[in-house]
Amino acid sequence: MTYTIRKTREAVELDLNWQNPAWLVAETLEVKNFRPESSTHRPQTLARLLHDERNLQGIFQVHDRYVRTTRISYGSEVWKDACVEFFVEPKPGCGYFNFEFNCGGAFLCNHIVDPERTPNGFKRFTRLPADIAKVVTLHSSLPRVVEPEITEPVTWLLQFSIPFTVLEPYVGSLGDVDHQTWRGNFFKCAEDNSHPHWAAWSPVDEFNFHLPRCFGEIRLA
Repeated sequence: MTYTIRKTREAVELDLNWQNPAWLVAETLEVKNFRPESSTHRPQTLARLLHDERNLQGIFQVHDRYVRTTRISYGSEVWKDACVEFFVEPKPGCGYFNFEFNCGGAFLCNHIVDPERTPNGFKRFTRLPADIAKVVTLHSSLPRVVEPEITEPVTWLLQFSIPFTVLEPYVGSLGDVDHQTWRGNFFKCAEDNSHPHWAAWSPVDEFNFHLPRCFGEIRLA
């Protein structure tokens, strides 16, 4: 799997507009490889990314149902809510970052060097502190809390911007990112609802999203 992040000259307005002319030049990917452990619910999840000289910018559009979200704080168990995720490995051998966003706009991120599971999370990882996480801008079309579950079809959007300065303390200077090839994956999941599901852009060969061997190529134009 290969995705190209095209370059833009300026930051895209956080207006949750999938049809914004800035996004129309971006490639569209679909998160459609569902794990067999999922229920019959198969939400269509699309994503578009762009980059400028200082930031990664992205937008997800999800045609969903059975939507529920209750976590509101940074670092909480957002993957149990209606959630989209972006995992990215900028440099080989330097670990990856798991940006996990629930549909209400809460998120978490770790820098993970060894994803072997332990009772505390992973064998070698660092939770990005809240003061660093504050510079990640995020906007969602749904309220912070969706409870009870929305059982009818609903389309929601989530838009984000991640400065490269968030990543560099952990992987070193990224320099000029033009023409670099990174690795990563995109996911859609929900656990605490009536129709749990788990889907990936680049298929995972186990019931586990933390598999760098399954990442696809992400090329920065």
